[in-house]
Amino acid sequence: DFATPRAILTGHDYEITCATICAELGLVISGSKEGPCLIHSMNGDLLRTLEGPVTLEGPENCLRPKLIQASREGHCVIYYENGLFCVFSVNGRLQATMETDDKIK
Repeated sequence: DFATPRAILTGHDYEITCATICAELGLVISGSKEGPCLIHSMNGDLLRTLEGPVTLEGPENCLRPKLIQASREGHCVIYYENGLFCVFSVNGRLQATMETDDKIK
């Protein structure tokens, strides 16, 4: 027997750098090297795009997601390479941001 994918998720233009699955809400959240984070249903439907806050440095310093974690309460925490944490609702609304100089792994 061969394993087959349950769904094929599309929407990123660059390589995926981080992803998480929230089985309780039926969501897959992924981030790519040069683009926004995307929320998909487990069936493969693109639901939302999570745009981080606008940076003043310009497009060459765009936000690059490094870590993503979702909660069963409907919150998504994204850590970007530049030390920025963002909390989003599953509806795509940016709820909070925080910067840190610490290296997060």
